[in-house]
Amino acid sequence: MAKDMEVAERGSFSAKDYHDPPPAPLIDSAELTKWSFYRALIAEFVATLLFLYVTVLTVIGYKSQTDPATNADACGGVGILGIAWAFGGMIFVLVYCTAGISGGHINPAVTFGLFLARKVSLVRAVLYMVAQSLGAIAGVALVKAFQKSYYIKYGGGANSLSDGYSTGVGLAAEIIGTFVLVYTVFSATDPKRSARDSHVPVLAPLPIGFAVFIVHLATIPITGTGINPARSLGAAVIYNKDKAWDDQWIFWVGPFIGAAIAAFYHQFILRAGAVKALGSFRSNPHV
Repeated sequence: MAKDMEVAERGSFSAKDYHDPPPAPLIDSAELTKWSFYRALIAEFVATLLFLYVTVLTVIGYKSQTDPATNADACGGVGILGIAWAFGGMIFVLVYCTAGISGGHINPAVTFGLFLARKVSLVRAVLYMVAQSLGAIAGVALVKAFQKSYYIKYGGGANSLSDGYSTGVGLAAEIIGTFVLVYTVFSATDPKRSARDSHVPVLAPLPIGFAVFIVHLATIPITGTGINPARSLGAAVIYNKDKAWDDQWIFWVGPFIGAAIAAFYHQFILRAGAVKALGSFRSNPHV
């Protein structure tokens, strides 16, 4: 009797079968003939637009509320914690809304990592990055259109390396921060994990949003936190000051390196992708 109960108890949490999707083709021109592909591009554009609109407004609002030149309360506004919540919360909301349409990337670094892992084709990756960048520019343009004087006075939400930090420190912050984000994306969307831990339901956008929130807490004082090349580009294009452009390369090179490391770590170490490719042995699905 006890043995039967033990077996039943183990069985109630047994892992479900899972199947990894086949690798995406490098060049898939057939995508260009499908309405679902263009719908995904529109979703990425609009999501990135909304992301930049809300978050840049939050940054500018905080700076205006704490401006010592206007005798504002130095402890007023949402603070760095509130800014981090704005970025993380918007990613949570927007990934939730667009995941079923475009995958909810909203970030060229995420798209790049998924491309390296053969989750998306080169065609989709490139056009996603274009849509995200254009959406970011449009989102910041809306902020400037609605609050031009505040936008210019308080830095336009542009990313730049803070005084007292070296270029190496800024680059490292972007690499590590993006690694945390993209690693979380891979883990939260892993079909093996979903099957193995099916008795612990987790909404994938939630850990992704929390990753963005936590990274912002750590790196806002260093770089203002990029970890999203489209976010940095959109702010730089509309603000268009030398400082934002001087440091712009950090917010592309850092995130792309971080995304590449995360893709390699998840696919070839945690998921033993290299071993599977060589056919040396089959990985244990219960590990």
